[in-house]
Amino acid sequence: MTPRVWAVVFGMFLLTGFLLFASAGTFYWVDGWWFLVLYIAAGLAVTLWLARNDPALLRSRMDIRKQEGQPAWDRLVVHAAQFIWWGWLIFMGLDGGRFGWSSLPNWLVWVGRAGMLVGIWGIYRTFRENSFGAPVVRIQTERGHTVISTGPYAIVRHPMYASAGIMLVAMALALNSGWGVLVALLIEYALTLRIKGEEQVLRDGLPGYVNYTRKVRYRLIPFIW
Repeated sequence: MTPRVWAVVFGMFLLTGFLLFASAGTFYWVDGWWFLVLYIAAGLAVTLWLARNDPALLRSRMDIRKQEGQPAWDRLVVHAAQFIWWGWLIFMGLDGGRFGWSSLPNWLVWVGRAGMLVGIWGIYRTFRENSFGAPVVRIQTERGHTVISTGPYAIVRHPMYASAGIMLVAMALALNSGWGVLVALLIEYALTLRIKGEEQVLRDGLPGYVNYTRKVRYRLIPFIW
């Protein structure tokens, strides 16, 4: 990996830890440490896999700047998502680490820890299948963008979002924040709105995508939506 990629990755990990423990007001937060260790270990494993097997996708994932062909509405979504993510981490530090507004049973916290790994594995599996999984909505003509219909894409049309949905709820559970789960569900609802906009871009600009939607009917959850 390039020095810039290392800087971005470790900067993200450090910022995550800082926001959580600063808002918790203590380093003596077992749930916070469990979360951070799992988050960093799994995230680093996926990053190293990308660096070795798909460096172009890794570079794409590291770049959330305005890109040619990206709709204006998606630029707003990407930047808003950053602030929502930071605010959510601070909120869960306050809830799960400092005040205990919505303390959860220990077994549910462990479910969250396991769910984090499931969600991150799903994201890895999506990356493995789809080299065009950029963080912004656009047709990547310069990379020969094509429809991916194998692996998890044979089950739902947006396995990245499905895996992220599992991970978000699991993160809140792992941090012992019941209110954080509610916020995660609201974030996931917002993701469904982005999916609709993204699908319109793909229908209009990606050859074969309309036929793909006829074969794989469900966007996010099999037999539901």
